[in-house]
Amino acid sequence: MVRDHRQATLADVARRAGVSTSTVSRAVRGVSTVSPEARSRVERAAQELSFALSRSASSLVTGKTGRVAVLTPGLPRAPWFLGTALTGLAEGLRDADLDLLAYVITDASERAAFFDRLPARRNADAVMVMSFILTEEERERLDELDVPLVFVSQHAPGRASVYIDDAAGARRGMRYLLNLGHRRIAHLQSAAVDSFVWSAYDRLVGYREALEEAGLPYDDALVVRAELNRPGIREAIGALLSEPQMPTAIFVEADDMAFEVMSVLRSCGIDVPGQISVLGFDDHPLAEMLDLSTVAQSAWHTGHTAAGLVSSILTDPDSDPARHIALPTHLIPRGSTAPPPADRLAEAAAEGPPPPGPTGDGA
Repeated sequence: MVRDHRQATLADVARRAGVSTSTVSRAVRGVSTVSPEARSRVERAAQELSFALSRSASSLVTGKTGRVAVLTPGLPRAPWFLGTALTGLAEGLRDADLDLLAYVITDASERAAFFDRLPARRNADAVMVMSFILTEEERERLDELDVPLVFVSQHAPGRASVYIDDAAGARRGMRYLLNLGHRRIAHLQSAAVDSFVWSAYDRLVGYREALEEAGLPYDDALVVRAELNRPGIREAIGALLSEPQMPTAIFVEADDMAFEVMSVLRSCGIDVPGQISVLGFDDHPLAEMLDLSTVAQSAWHTGHTAAGLVSSILTDPDSDPARHIALPTHLIPRGSTAPPPADRLAEAAAEGPPPPGPTGDGA
């Protein structure tokens, strides 16, 4: 008889059920070779002994840890999107009875150490990569883990992924500005794009495609990068304001940065949107309060949907391991955007053909 002061073990259950420990092991794993009669005895014995298979013990029996690892960038003043998407992911995994094991990479040395040691090995049943640009060598290293690999907030051909079409969202936002009459539109990116954040590349692609669609030239001087802090954004805005001709609108990579852009412009005495319109991307919770026009996505839903995808891959052997889920974006016009001032329209008309007529905000 098992005393109350210690937890029952597989051996205790085996003795009570009159079977071997290997039979108990197969029964708790649901192996079909265990007879219904033996399975019933094991289940009855486990109930009588209040036997609970701990997660660590279960991993020894089933080879599963019940954990999902996520690799994500940890940037200075990390964008709202990452934190909100991680919250949705954690809640979705919890609903699926899975634990989240986060690996946050903040710089090149941490990145090199992670891929050298691969700490997720034997610690997780799947690995998720969130907004993280992998090199081919890094992807091969993750493949060595031999567990499902799911990409979050980026499209990965041949791999499971949950994402928005960032290029289409950027085209949608740019078309909106073009339809307002803007022709000289700047684009502000995060300086972290080179190492980490996947979405920035596709948003720049969408920016360029919209200009080409409108018959407007791409100007390197109008695409600037900024550190994710006020001094960095002030420096980037200074570069735009010192051009021979100021932009009439700025399409900003993310709302976090757009808030600072509006503040810096107004501190310089520039009216938003009277002189320069500002358009963001994400629909941060503060966007409505600060009256920021933006291309909206649901960060929480992205994370939660990714949790459902990885859960289905882990529980259903017939699930497509390379399934893609594309989530929608939509434009939210607010008070930070308006048609360019009349004098700027006259300047633009003197320089070339007028912007195209309304094209809608579709992708």
